[in-house]
Amino acid sequence: MSAAPESIRDIKIAAAAANEAKATDIVAFDVSEPLAITDAFLVASGDNPRQVIAIAEEIEKQLYLQSHVKPRAREGLEEAQWVLLDFGDYVIHVMDQKARDFYALEKLWADCPRIELTLDHVEQE
Repeated sequence: MSAAPESIRDIKIAAAAANEAKATDIVAFDVSEPLAITDAFLVASGDNPRQVIAIAEEIEKQLYLQSHVKPRAREGLEEAQWVLLDFGDYVIHVMDQKARDFYALEKLWADCPRIELTLDHVEQE
C-alpha cells in the first residue's frame, strides 16, 4: 500500500508553500504502510516562532486555494515550537530547530519511503 495520489499532490503543494515561506529541511514521508490512519507526513523547519507560524499559515492558505481543503485540527500555534496541521490523509509538522532536533522525526520514520519533492531553493546571499 502506498499514499494516495491526492495526498502526494497535496504534500507537494504544502512543501512548495513551505519553501516559499523560507522553511528549511523540508522532507516528506509515505507512512501509509506502518500507519493505517494517514498516508503521509511533511516536516519543515522555521528559525523562530514567528516564522513557524508564517510557514504553517502559508501551507494552509495554499492547500485551501489549490485543493480546497482545510485542516481537521491545528495544534501548537500558541507556543509555535511545533505546529501540527492534521488534514486526515496527511499531517504537516512545522517545527523550530530545537524541537526538530529533540523529536527527530526523520529518524523515527527513516524506514518509510521519502516522497520526492522538487523544490527550487533560493540561495541566500
